[in-house]
Amino acid sequence: MKNIVKGVLLASMMFSSQVLALTLSEARQQGRVGETLSGFIAPIKQDKETLELVKTINEARSENYQKLADSNNISANQVAELAGQKLVARAQPGEYVRGINGQWMKK
Repeated sequence: MKNIVKGVLLASMMFSSQVLALTLSEARQQGRVGETLSGFIAPIKQDKETLELVKTINEARSENYQKLADSNNISANQVAELAGQKLVARAQPGEYVRGINGQWMKK
């Protein structure tokens, strides 16, 4: 199970470094997106660039979660939830996370 989470985090970080008009790191630092316990990012700002980034990142995460789930005989939702817990916990100071109450919190 620990290897699954490491794989998810690694895949998420590798993807975020790909060249996009707006990177995941930039969007986090600018308060445009935040991590959620579901394992997916969600937009805080609703501009076109942010929404495109969220869609791209979440599609890639979904594919990675499914691959990890298939190779470990668990559901993709279980992988996503594990990743979500880790990503929220590892969010940097100043970044936003969505709490269990559904509200955005700045770390």
